[in-house]
Amino acid sequence: MQLIIQENYEKASLWAAEYIAGKINSAKNKPFVLGLPTGSSPIGIYQKLINMRQKEKLSFKNVRTFNMDEYVGLPASHPQSYHYFMMDNLFNHVDIDPKHIHILNGMAENLEKECEQYEEAITKEGGIDLFLGGMGRNGHVAFNEPGSSFSSRTRVKTLAEETKVANSRFFDGDSSKVPTLALTVGVGTVMNAREVLIIVNGRHKARALRAVIEDGVNHMWTLSCLQMHPNAIIVCDEDATEELKVETVRYFKDIEKNKAKF
Repeated sequence: MQLIIQENYEKASLWAAEYIAGKINSAKNKPFVLGLPTGSSPIGIYQKLINMRQKEKLSFKNVRTFNMDEYVGLPASHPQSYHYFMMDNLFNHVDIDPKHIHILNGMAENLEKECEQYEEAITKEGGIDLFLGGMGRNGHVAFNEPGSSFSSRTRVKTLAEETKVANSRFFDGDSSKVPTLALTVGVGTVMNAREVLIIVNGRHKARALRAVIEDGVNHMWTLSCLQMHPNAIIVCDEDATEELKVETVRYFKDIEKNKAKF
């Protein structure tokens, strides 16, 4: 696992966006399959990717996307659905082919079948090249709450009260308005990606980041699974490192400094 420490959220978002753009551009005319998250963490990355597209430094014509999750019971037109979020924050502003956008349908008549077909669609595309994600303050990724199996696949998941409270800021501050169920890719789905890139920012994520990086692999800190991934990167701001050991921060900063020399 790599830890890339940047001065602030702006610089962390820029680093991640440039990394993703480099991967897309290096694929040239081959399809590039990109896993994407929602929430506040990736917004800075999306803004920078849009800016690159506007400056014609990046094209999404050969990109296929799979989103991590969606609320159950919210139609795509609902302002708080993740379908609406993605269209508003990324897809409406880049040159991606709509048929290459994959987002779970929280209004599906058969939710289990919807999840099975999503996994099948990922397999049909040849798997995910890079999965971008954020991290919840309790160490979860997507809606894989603490205790989720590391072998889990796309499924229906009941949201923890802590997650509902955290997401209530998008629902007039009322956690009772946050859907109780969601569809989410599994930990195993994320781990099957050829690369995983996670952005973490803010002091409120510091405890989880310490557990994910410095403690052992533990399904109660779901994202600690990245310790077992061969190509995992966490990019974070300085605030998120506040609970890491000084030696840990120095180690990862030294690695990046030495890389820059070559």
